[in-house]
Amino acid sequence: MTASEALTADPDGDRVRAVVTGIGVVAPSGIGVDAHWRTVTGGIRRTGPITLFDPTGYPTRVGGEVPGFHPAAYVDTRQLVQTDRWTQLGFAATALALADAGLPDRAPDPYAWAVILASSSGGNLFGQRELQRLWGGPSRTVGAYQSIAWFYAASVGQLSIHHQFKGPSGVLAAEAAGGLDSLAHAVRTIRRGTSVVIAGATECPLSPYALACQLRSGLLSDIDEPAAAYRPFDRAAGGYVPAEGGAVFVVEEREHALARGARIYGEVTGWAATHDAVHTGPGTAGDPATYARAMRLALERSGNTADEVDMVVPDALGVPRYDRSEATALRAVFGDRPPPVSTHKSLTGRAHQGGSALDAATALLALHHDTLPASAGPTDPAPGCELDFLRAPRQPRHRVALVCARGFDGFNSAVVLRGAPPAPRSAPD
Repeated sequence: MTASEALTADPDGDRVRAVVTGIGVVAPSGIGVDAHWRTVTGGIRRTGPITLFDPTGYPTRVGGEVPGFHPAAYVDTRQLVQTDRWTQLGFAATALALADAGLPDRAPDPYAWAVILASSSGGNLFGQRELQRLWGGPSRTVGAYQSIAWFYAASVGQLSIHHQFKGPSGVLAAEAAGGLDSLAHAVRTIRRGTSVVIAGATECPLSPYALACQLRSGLLSDIDEPAAAYRPFDRAAGGYVPAEGGAVFVVEEREHALARGARIYGEVTGWAATHDAVHTGPGTAGDPATYARAMRLALERSGNTADEVDMVVPDALGVPRYDRSEATALRAVFGDRPPPVSTHKSLTGRAHQGGSALDAATALLALHHDTLPASAGPTDPAPGCELDFLRAPRQPRHRVALVCARGFDGFNSAVVLRGAPPAPRSAPD
């Protein structure tokens, strides 16, 4: 079966299928899919000193921030005063995804459209400002919008109101794994009768309070040189760098997309989530057996075999024991010859739920451009992390990618994406 036939024929008869028709990226890699793809293929590092607040006095002072982001370009004045930067990033990513899919800004059939996003940290900057006013100012009050702006479901609520998404909506909290879980829930929602679902995640964990919470884990990097601060799977790995942003997707029922002549990036064909049932602590590293089980289940449900996977996009935490654990899980699934592995988190930082959504965007763009991008490291793989890291771009053979993510306190998720046929390559002049 050709890739074209795979997306237009239904091997399972009447089963409803879900495809991705729009991608909105608002991340340290840039605003929009083109900017993100240039960062990935160019291996351009986008992390640097944190500027959203003064990190002096904190051991971690490097982060990934969205360059040139102006909320007023995506959010009206009324919404600006009601929302945190995290939600404003979500407004921007959703607007970009809808435009990329060729869909209107307002749902023409509200109850046939839904929004299901993931969130870890909520509205930290907004909450920090209001709590400082409460305890540090003479009024001893907070603003009226404190009650909603910090809430982890605020983005879903604001987007559903603004875009008139009145279908079955929700928010997922699974730390970094939730960005992939949102895609799985989007497919389930479409199979239950919804035509269009907005999925993905954005984050903004860059505030004094949010950074203090992350530092408690002992997993952040304390290196001030951006090029050396975040190095997953490398001998020099010493923790992760926090980042904001993420990606939002338009996930659409396949027949609905084909009927309107939509451009299709790919299909979500398999997914799975497992849980270690272990609290993340100083001596933990995630259970590679339950992580591997999520990968196997996702592949089984997709109908793909391990040898059909063109590329794995891993969680890539950048903490040595977690990197070894992830490599162990991949070898358990794929044997001694795992498929090419490509990660770009060292270029952008780790944006929690938004980071796994961004990884899914990278995988879809790689299949769309018919190019598996070279991995941004490691330079010197650590013992136990000797995987087949992509050192140069190559074309996919089967147009199948496996994206993996782990969340603190035991969350594991995996998603299998099958790419649409590539655009014809231009003949040389």
